[in-house]
Amino acid sequence: MKKKKGLPDAFVEATRDTRFAGTFEVFVPVLNRVKPQRVALQFDSAAAAETWIHSQEGEAKIAEIRRDAVK
Repeated sequence: MKKKKGLPDAFVEATRDTRFAGTFEVFVPVLNRVKPQRVALQFDSAAAAETWIHSQEGEAKIAEIRRDAVK
């Protein structure tokens, strides 16, 4: 089995900011950047964040973030 070369998919992590404790954030790996870029949204649960990633709005936002990072 060959490994795919390319960027990993967007992922969800618990928010580290104590002001938003108990929420989740979406991170998008981008080309030529060590740290993934954070999407400026907060989600009440990891499932809600995962659902957003796979929604039309989420896919469009992720594509926009990756496109803007290349510029």
